[in-house]
Formats: sequence, C-alpha cells, structure tokens
Amino acid sequence: MADLSTPLATLTSVLGPEAVRTDDTTLDSSSHDSWPLSTKLARLGRHEHRGDVVVRPTDEEQIRTVLATAAQHDVPVTARGLGSSVTGQPLPVRGGIVLDLSALPTGYELDEVDLVVTASASCNGGELEDALQARGYTLGHSPQSLYRSSVGGWLATLATGQFSSYYGGIEDLVTGYTVILATGEILRLTASPRAAMGPDLRRLFLGSEGTLGVITSVTLKVFPLPETRLLETYTLPSVEAGVAVMRAQAAAGLRPFLLRLYDPVEARHALQDETVDTAVMFAGTQGPSDIARAELDALGHLVAEHGGRATGPEGAQKWMGRRFDFSSVEMLLDQEGGFAETIEVAHTWRGILPLYHAMTKALAPLADEVLGHFSHVYTQGTSLYLILRGSAESDSAAVERLREIWATAMAVALEHGAELSHHHGGGLARSPYTRQSLGTAHLVLRRLKNTLDPDGVLNPGKLGLN
Repeated sequence: MADLSTPLATLTSVLGPEAVRTDDTTLDSSSHDSWPLSTKLARLGRHEHRGDVVVRPTDEEQIRTVLATAAQHDVPVTARGLGSSVTGQPLPVRGGIVLDLSALPTGYELDEVDLVVTASASCNGGELEDALQARGYTLGHSPQSLYRSSVGGWLATLATGQFSSYYGGIEDLVTGYTVILATGEILRLTASPRAAMGPDLRRLFLGSEGTLGVITSVTLKVFPLPETRLLETYTLPSVEAGVAVMRAQAAAGLRPFLLRLYDPVEARHALQDETVDTAVMFAGTQGPSDIARAELDALGHLVAEHGGRATGPEGAQKWMGRRFDFSSVEMLLDQEGGFAETIEVAHTWRGILPLYHAMTKALAPLADEVLGHFSHVYTQGTSLYLILRGSAESDSAAVERLREIWATAMAVALEHGAELSHHHGGGLARSPYTRQSLGTAHLVLRRLKNTLDPDGVLNPGKLGLN
C-alpha cells in the first residue's frame, strides 16, 4: 500500500472526517458490487478489489479536490455510484481512492415544455421514474436494475432498458450531462435538440466506465405516459421462427415497447410452467389506442405467418409485474456452492442464431441450466441474454466455475465476431478481452485516455487500459 498520509490529511481537512473513511467495514463493502463472482467472493470474506480509502464528496468542487489530490500524489481513483454493476466496473484493481458519489444531492428539475429532466448523477433511477410518473411522464429507460442503479451509472456503462425497442438505449435518451475531467476541468456536453458543430462529443464519455471523467449531472428526455398499453403472449414452433418474427417486425418499422423471445428452457421459467416445450414471445404496443391496436395486429399477423399463435396477455402481464425481481439469482448465490450468471452479447441477424447455438452448447457442461432469450431489437440485429444456474461443491468451487463460464462465453463470442456486451458493459469481467473486441479502434480509446487523464488515475485496469 502506498503512503497515503499526505493525501488523506488533505482530503480530511477539506471534506471533513466523516467523508473520508478508512475503516475495514467501509472498505470491505465498497470492494464488491452486484457481479455474481464478487458476491461469492464476499461470502468467502475475500475482498480482492479493495480501495485504501472511501471518499464521499457532496458537490463538484469537492470532487475536483479529490481528483487534484489524487493526480498530485499518483493515487488511483475509482468512481462508484450505487454498486448495481454486474460486471465489476466500480471495483478498484489498484487500491487508492473509491470515489463514492452516492452522497451528492439527488434533486431533479423537470422542464415540461422541452420535455427533459435534469438530475444529479447520484439520483436513484427508480425514485426518479416514480416522481416523474406521478406528474404524468416517464423516462422510457427501464433496466431491470432501475431501483438499484444511478442516473450517472447509466451513462458510464452505456446502459439500456427493457423497453429499448421503443425508446432506445441511454445514448438515445440523454441530451446533455456534466463531467469533471481528471485534470479538474468541468465540461457541459449538450445538443439541443441536435447539433452538427463537429463530432457529437457527448458520445465520448458514454460507456467509458469512469476511465475518462466523472459524470455529476445528467439531462434526459421524458415522455408523456402512453394513453394505451396492450400486451400479448405468443408461442412459436422454434427459436428460429421467433427470431424471424423479430427481424421481420424490425424491417417493417413496427415499434413494440416490449418484445422478448424466450427459448423453450427459459420459456418454462418465464411462464412459470414446466410443461412448456415451445419458444415464447412477450410483446406489447403502446400509444394512442388505434395505433397500439394496429401495431399489435400487425405483429400478430407476422407471428401467424411463422407458425405461431397468440395465447392471451397473461404471460406478458405477469412478467411486467415481476420484471425488477432479482430474487431467484440472489437466493441461489446465497447458497453454499450455488452460482448464477447473466451474460448478454449481441450480433447481426445473420450471426445471432449461430452464436446462440454455439453459446448454449459450449456453456451447457458448466451449469445445470442454460437459459436464453432475445430482446433489444434493431433493424440490423438483436441481443442475446444467457442465464446460467448451477451448484458446485463449495463457494470456492463456484468462484472458479464462474471464471470458467466467463472465459468460455467470451471465447465463443470473439470466435463469432459478436459484440461482447450489449448493456452490462466491460468492467472486470470483460476487460481482458477489450482489445480483441475493439481491434484497431482501441487505439482511439488509448489516445483519449492519455489526453483526458494524462496521469492515468481514473479507474485504471478497465476497458483494456493501463
């Protein structure tokens, strides 16, 4: 451990002793996130990614002080929001300072004319969505971690939500944000509503996982709550038929707010019915009643053309009611030797089915169950989300199994030319594969890092960066 006595004294004098913590309880708790591997390590009392100090600033000027002090003394800084990451983004790999942003004020300002809301990066996403819905609006951004994640974290990890086929990912929903560079400059990046004055610089920090700057406030689009929402559940003769429906509806320009295709294994879980032996699709349309009905009818025709049939809204309705529920994964992880993992990748329509078959085949020996579904649909392709569940003889064995699962999944994805992550980001899970994934484009990321963070203090060891 480096000598931190001088920077600790500086930070304590500026922020106060309660904001600068070095006790074991605080350091241990900040050395884990929601990554299943990290959860199992916590059960074992192993804190492999532990900072030397946790600092909780309450405003931008204090953040600047932390960054200036870190740069002066060559101390790494790893920003942390609410710790909902499932791949290890906020875990320090070289000790130093954990910059806990959860103490920043969490207010918001709604502009009902321009239809935007500005919120602190520390704002809990679910609390913000609830407040907006009470006023007749929605963010349109609805990740499963909605009530566990922060607004700033959405940008830092390039997140997307369960209704992205209608609203888009966070890159489509953000109109501006404030970021503090490692060198202390405060930048405000905006486009109102679109700007063609040079590159869209807002994109630079989206998905940067705290390696290029610290996001402190965010302006997002809001939408009036839809007049009508319609739901339907379909059965399809095969995964291939379901993927064909998804591709056809995207090509036709339909915009269902909900579109999820489950393979037969996950369909049994999704419908909570062990007798299910077909692929199942949940769909939903929204907007003015006539438009919502017309889109659902059009989707139903496509399903019928591919051998499927409607079974009523109940399946999709039940899923809507439990879509934020993590309990099945958490209960398994809380058992001795129990393990579960979620891995999301993406590919083109041409590549998604070969990827699905190769992934499920390669991962099957490593878990008791491998579940697959397709969601987040685009004109050019879709994401593939895999859930693995199993039990090993001990928690230590479960840790090694999870490492093997990640190595296997990433090898298959790289072999198929797939995107290694669709919305969970890189973190510790995928950082070793970043350069292979990005190829020659990684040069741009390295040069951005060298320019914006010349001392290399921000979240070193992530995204293939030193």
